[in-house]
This record gives sequence, structure tokens and C-alpha cells, in this order.
Amino acid sequence: MQGVHGRRRPGQGDAFWQFRPYLPGDAASRVDWRQSAKSDRLFVRETEWEAAQTVALWCQGGPGMDWRSDRMLPTKRTRAELLLLALASLLFRGGERVRLFGLPRAFSGRGAMSVLAQSLPRQAEAAADSRIPRHSRAVLIGDFLAPLEETRRAVAQLATATVQGHLLQVLDPAEETLPFTGRIRFRGLGAAEEALVPRVEGVRALYEDRLARHREGLAALAAASGWSFATHRTDQPPESALLALHQRLAPG
Repeated sequence: MQGVHGRRRPGQGDAFWQFRPYLPGDAASRVDWRQSAKSDRLFVRETEWEAAQTVALWCQGGPGMDWRSDRMLPTKRTRAELLLLALASLLFRGGERVRLFGLPRAFSGRGAMSVLAQSLPRQAEAAADSRIPRHSRAVLIGDFLAPLEETRRAVAQLATATVQGHLLQVLDPAEETLPFTGRIRFRGLGAAEEALVPRVEGVRALYEDRLARHREGLAALAAASGWSFATHRTDQPPESALLALHQRLAPG
């Protein structure tokens, strides 16, 4: 099965792991006679413990994810959920177990895709879940425009549980390039905050620099925990982001 991966320890499996000296109580059938013939000791051949991998998925919520700069573009939430479900579909086909943050169990087997899709609205608001199994994988998808410390805490908590993961930042193209001109009033989504910028083109360079530094911070905090970081825009085809995510989850 494609979903069966090594756990880097001895146990049930087909892949060779190591030779170790024969110990009292070992069955004679486990002795590797070819290896033992090379010395005056008996050796047992051990295989690597293999088990289906669990991949935990999370899609950021909040009113900011429902924004788009053009009606011809999907919202960030729509694109993020599309990538999450498409990735889950590929993982199910590969024999993996998939779970959503905040839900008590993982999904697998036939019919899992529809059940997972129906469960998506019940996922956890925050990227934190102490029930995710150790040595599993996690994929977090969102705009990650919140202060870096919030994302750092979530990633560090998962990394402490030896969960390896990936961050995918999904942004609207206008959030990346700030294409507006003239006098613009920006209103916060879900809050009463607003800012009046008399001449947007005059702050574009500063905005792009702040965004670049924020992304560098996301990449750095991901790397510090052994995670990876990538970006995606809603005006780009989703296939490239999906392929990159699937490749990062491949064994080894």
C-alpha cells in the first residue's frame, strides 16, 4: 500500500531495517543464516515497522478568508478548501488516513471523502489539536496574516509532538501587489477598524516590503521546526499548489 510508511524502528514490515545479535528467546526461524555465516555469532534480521500514515489537515477560517478583490476570483476560503479536499482525495487513494483538526477520529477507506467534506465546517478554529498522533503529518492552509507569534505557537506545539508539517499561504493577488491608486479607505473584515490612505501608490513599496518580511518570518519559523512553507495566489491554477503539497507528503 502506498499509505504504509516506515517508522524508523524495528517492527512488522517488509523492508529490511537492521541485523542484531541473536538473543535467548528468539525463534530459530528469525536467524539470518547467510549473515551469521560471516562470523562466529548468530544474527537476527529485523524489518522496519510500517504503518499507515495519518495526515492532519486544517483550513483557516475567519472573515478575512472570505475576501476577494474581483468577482471573477474565488475567495481565499474557497481556494483553501478546494486544495484541502483535493489533497485529501489523493491521500485516500494512496491508502492514507486523513483527519481534520478538532475532530476526534481520522477518516479512511471507501466513503471517507464525502464524510470528511461534510465534516469540514466542524473543524477547529485554531491550528491546535493535542489528539493528533505523534509522528504524523500536518498541512495548514490559510492566509497567515496574523502576527507571526500566533503561527509560531501553533507550529511549535505540533512540532513538540514530533508532527512534521507544511504551511501554505493563500493570498488574493491584490493582497500581494496592492494595485489600487488614489485615495482609498480600507475597512477591516469582522472589525470596525479602518484606514484612509490619501495616496495608495505612495505606500506600495513599503507594503510590499512588509509583506516580504512577513513571509520571510513564516518561512523561518517553519524551518526552525523542520516544516516547509509555500505560497499560492487565488488567480493561479490550483493544480501546481496541490502537486507541490502532495510531493512534500511523499515518503522520504
